[in-house]
Amino acid sequence: MKKLLVCFLLCIPLCMQANKKTISLARDYIRSGKNLEKAEGLLCELLQDPVYRGNDKIWKMLFDAQQKQYEQFNEKLYLQQNIDTAAFFQVAHRMFNTLEGLDSVEQVPTAKGKIKMKYREQSAAILNQYRPNLFNGGLFFARNQDYQQAYTLLNSYISCAEKPLFKDYHYAEKDANLPVAAYWSAYCGYKMHNAAATLRYATLAEKDQMHADNLLQYLTETYWQQRDTTRYLQILCKGFQAYPHNPFYFSHLVEYYHTLGDDATALDYCNRALQTMPNNVRYRLTKSSLLLNMGRYQECLQLSKKLIAENDTLADAQLYAGLAIFNQAIILDKSQKYNAKQRAQILEIYREARPYLERYRQLKPDQKKQWALPLYTIYMNLNMEKEFIEMEKLL
Repeated sequence: MKKLLVCFLLCIPLCMQANKKTISLARDYIRSGKNLEKAEGLLCELLQDPVYRGNDKIWKMLFDAQQKQYEQFNEKLYLQQNIDTAAFFQVAHRMFNTLEGLDSVEQVPTAKGKIKMKYREQSAAILNQYRPNLFNGGLFFARNQDYQQAYTLLNSYISCAEKPLFKDYHYAEKDANLPVAAYWSAYCGYKMHNAAATLRYATLAEKDQMHADNLLQYLTETYWQQRDTTRYLQILCKGFQAYPHNPFYFSHLVEYYHTLGDDATALDYCNRALQTMPNNVRYRLTKSSLLLNMGRYQECLQLSKKLIAENDTLADAQLYAGLAIFNQAIILDKSQKYNAKQRAQILEIYREARPYLERYRQLKPDQKKQWALPLYTIYMNLNMEKEFIEMEKLL
């Protein structure tokens, strides 16, 4: 045991000497302006060692190595030379990480329990100048679909407003770009299918009026993926009220309530949407479909006929009109008893439905599930043998 202790104690000076050589080599790299990335790597490795992690001089050297890389990029830009834009923004971000790391080290109390913030004011002033690079870098990576890198930089940009290091700059009150950064942060989270990242700054992002519509759509889909139907409906209703001309909110609300079997509420949203856009074909077709599902056949037929009069190539309008008539014939046909006069009325209703359904078939020949059975029933009741045989083969 004593031998092991002696060996351990003998190794300490050797390790210290080796680390001094590492620091000296890194310093030489920084002074020469060459091998700066190597210098950065050596110093980062040293800071992993708890013995050196609290050494402010190493943190400062690391920042110098990064800052010189940044300055070399800037010099090339000044000379209108091509640079690795991604590497430029990444080194700017690493500079932030370094001085923020130094600030966290300074917050560790001394043996006497004192905290002395020697570098905070200087570090904050330096990083305040470089901070726009985090915003611009985030947008750069977002445009290039590197969403993880974009999110990382934007998150760093936004979080400055919450950190004690930057308390004197009052970013939360003064930085007009914070909501924009929050929107792009949410966008990147959405693209990565990361719900936590999407929602992290959602409240702040809603202040970005330019992108508010898009943001609400991302939030809608995120809450749906989380099975949070309460927030899902809240966001949909908010979007529906704020952006009535956007069919996204309308269609999702109608689909949600229709799936629940609550066509009355779905129809209410239809009517509200039509108050804003009374001639919107999509909204009117949706209303016609709901009226059909609710068994309000005359209202469905009336609306469908208006749509057909405006454009007879609207396949769905032809289908809804045909089914609104056809379903009435089916109801009467299922009656247990009816006389010859009533039978004639039923056949007349089938005749009335036929042209709408045949027109739908013409417009949508691939939608056999929609038109085949109704036409089969019509042809059978009207004794149209040739057409009936054709439908029978299709079925």
